[in-house]
Amino acid sequence: MSSIPWQDRPENSKDVMWRYSENPIIDRYAIPSSNSIFNSAVVPFGDGYAGVFRCDNKAVQMNIFAGFSKNGIDWDINHEPIVMQSGNTEMIESAYKYDPRVVWIEDRYWITWCNGYNGPTIGIGYTFDFKEFFQCENAFLPFNRNGVLFPQKINGKYAMLSRPSDNGHTPFGDIWISYSPDMKYWGEHRLVMKPSPFEQSAWQCTKVGAGPIPILTEDGWLMIYHGVINTCNGFRYAMGSALLETDAPDQVKYRTQPYLLGPAEIYEMVGDVPNVVFPCAALHNIEEDKLAVYYGAADTAVAIAFGKLSEVIQFTKDNSL
Repeated sequence: MSSIPWQDRPENSKDVMWRYSENPIIDRYAIPSSNSIFNSAVVPFGDGYAGVFRCDNKAVQMNIFAGFSKNGIDWDINHEPIVMQSGNTEMIESAYKYDPRVVWIEDRYWITWCNGYNGPTIGIGYTFDFKEFFQCENAFLPFNRNGVLFPQKINGKYAMLSRPSDNGHTPFGDIWISYSPDMKYWGEHRLVMKPSPFEQSAWQCTKVGAGPIPILTEDGWLMIYHGVINTCNGFRYAMGSALLETDAPDQVKYRTQPYLLGPAEIYEMVGDVPNVVFPCAALHNIEEDKLAVYYGAADTAVAIAFGKLSEVIQFTKDNSL
C-alpha cells in the first residue's frame, strides 16, 4: 500500500518503537453502548481502512463490531455488533467474541477471534465487504486463544498461530502453529515458542501469544507477540518480536530479549486491566520502511505505535535470546 498512519520518531527518542502522540486513538466510550474498546484488528480496505473491534458493552458482554477509517487514525465504528451468517457450517453458536484479527488471503478477508463455545476457542469467519459476515467451524477444541492466520499459504496449506489455554485467566501459554487444507479441518500442530526462563527475560516468563498477522520479510516472518510476567500486582503484558523461518515457521530464528514496548503511559497502566500493551494488528510499507502496530491499552482503549521495519528486524536479530 502507498501509505500507512505515521508519525516520525520524537527528536530525543532512541527507542526502536515509539507511541503516537495523540494516543489513545479510540476511546473506551467511542460508541454509545461501550464500556471499553480494545484488542482490535485493522486492514487496508478500499481507499482507506476497515477494522473489526472488540467492544465490551456496559454489561461487559464481549462482541466484535465493524469500523471504517480514511486515515487509520480516526474511526467510525458501527453501533451494532457483527451478525454472522452460516459459512462452511450451520453451527455458529457463540456465547462471546473477543480479540479479533483480520487478514486478506486470496479472495476475501478472514477473521479469527476468541469464540465462546463451551469455553474459549478460536472462531473463524470471513467477509468480502465488511457488511456481510460468514462464520465457519471453530478451528480447535476449547480451550484456546490468540488465533492468528498467516497472510498466505505455507507449503500449500493455510497456517494459524494460537495459544492453548484454560478456561480462566490462564497462568501459562505457548505459541503453537497448526495447518489446514480448507479452513475447516486443522492439524499438524507444532510448538513454535515457549515463555522464556525468568532469569533470561522476565517480562515474557509466564506466557506468550501471537499478536498481529505475521509480516513476510527477507529475514523470515516477523511475528509481533505479547509476553506476560506475573507480578505481585497481577499480570503485566508487553510487546516483543521474533523472526520465524519462511517455509518452516515453527522454527524461531531470533526473538527479542528486551521488549519493544511495555506499559509506561497512563492509558496503558490505568484501566479495566492495568499494565497491558496487547498488540493485535499491524500495517506496514516495505518500500517506505514503516511499521504501525495497533494495540489494546489496559483492556480499555486502542493505541498505536510506530517503528522503522528495518530497525525492528535488526533489533530482533541484535537482541535475541
